Amino acid sequence: MRLPVGLQSPGEDSITTQLHPLSRPAEPAETPAPSGDRAVRRAWVAVGLSWAATRTLVMLMVLGLLQLGTSDVTSDVKVIYRGWAQVLQTGTFPLDDVTWQYPPLTALVMLVPHWLPWTYFTGFLVMVATADALVLGLLLRASRHGRSRAGAWLWALVVPLLGPTVYCRFDLVVTAVAVVGLLAAATRPRLSGVLAGMGAMLKVWPVLMVLGTPRGRRTRETWTAMVVSALAIGFYYAVTNVGAYSFMSFQENRGIEIESLGALPFYLAHLFGWRGHAEMHYGSTEFLGTGVDLAGKLMVALSLAAFGWLLLWRFRARRWNAATPCDAALAALLLFTVTSRVISPQYLVWLIGVAAVCLVSPHTTQRPTAWLIAAASVFTFLEFPVFFGDLAAFKPLGVSALVIRNLLLAAAAVVSCRRLWRATATPLPAPAELPIEPEPEAEPEAATT
Repeated sequence: MRLPVGLQSPGEDSITTQLHPLSRPAEPAETPAPSGDRAVRRAWVAVGLSWAATRTLVMLMVLGLLQLGTSDVTSDVKVIYRGWAQVLQTGTFPLDDVTWQYPPLTALVMLVPHWLPWTYFTGFLVMVATADALVLGLLLRASRHGRSRAGAWLWALVVPLLGPTVYCRFDLVVTAVAVVGLLAAATRPRLSGVLAGMGAMLKVWPVLMVLGTPRGRRTRETWTAMVVSALAIGFYYAVTNVGAYSFMSFQENRGIEIESLGALPFYLAHLFGWRGHAEMHYGSTEFLGTGVDLAGKLMVALSLAAFGWLLLWRFRARRWNAATPCDAALAALLLFTVTSRVISPQYLVWLIGVAAVCLVSPHTTQRPTAWLIAAASVFTFLEFPVFFGDLAAFKPLGVSALVIRNLLLAAAAVVSCRRLWRATATPLPAPAELPIEPEPEAEPEAATT
């Protein structure tokens, strides 16, 4: 009889088969308990059904069959993305459109729905839904062998809390690339680096995914592959298309978007007579008025300070485990999110995806961070699209939802960095020195008779 896995010693089965049949123990008469594989399959089915149910609700909101709020989130796909695709298929980037603020590989994402055999809007929904399902499948696959399914549950249940925005922006595709790269980091560093380079050419932030790779050969392989991948993609678009890097000047002129952390002082200043206002500017609703330029420069300075802290952590870190690359990626992404001049709702998709990868590992330090991000997602949906009109008009409901969301994100960044530092860079306490007990004196031996 074969022993359960973990109790069977090497070569035991071959030895047992050589014994006389009568010497082998009888098989148990009772029905064996359900196998672990069956329990895993049931858990996967539960996660999959939850994903299908929540995405059905999201799709109902996208199609307008379930109306929440007054903002039309589909116009970006139907008008802006579709217009970009029409320009991009001519071999040039949108040179005169200041709303085009993305690296060149984004052109591929914009063109894919145009190549599919449906309307542009339908093709876009198919593309992002496929990326969504891919992330779920990879998180479930990564949860095998005793690792946690909490990441898959987080992805299934928290992403839809952002509402229809998640299916009307291309950030799900970018997040899928980053998730694949993070999951591949431990076993295939070159692939991880190639995907990080691709992600950087899609929306810059996936370059942060390689920050926590362990020192030595793995870092060299990952970072080299990332640089080569990014340079190859950049060179291709530079020689085959016109205006591949026009986005850089458009991005530089961004101001303080009304959903960012840097916008909070202006909501407070409005109570005391600040005369600024909010309007569409460089593709998003930004504040215009006294002090906005100074606040923008301050946010850039904070981003530089965050980068400095990350370099310090990298220099001081001494302990790595399987979860450290993902934990460091989440801390870095949170720092650059809260110090950004823009915190659009789709930024939460990035954070949820990276947090979900962290939760796969039992060694992660980022569980409290993940739940703070989940709570922030609820208030993100409230500020956009539900109360976005109130937010732009300085009304209490929209402003309150935004303040709570941004404070939750700030708290998540602090908690994430603190836990990462303590787990990797804080010196371990020296083992306590135990007092040396004197050896007992030897008793005289008894006389022999």
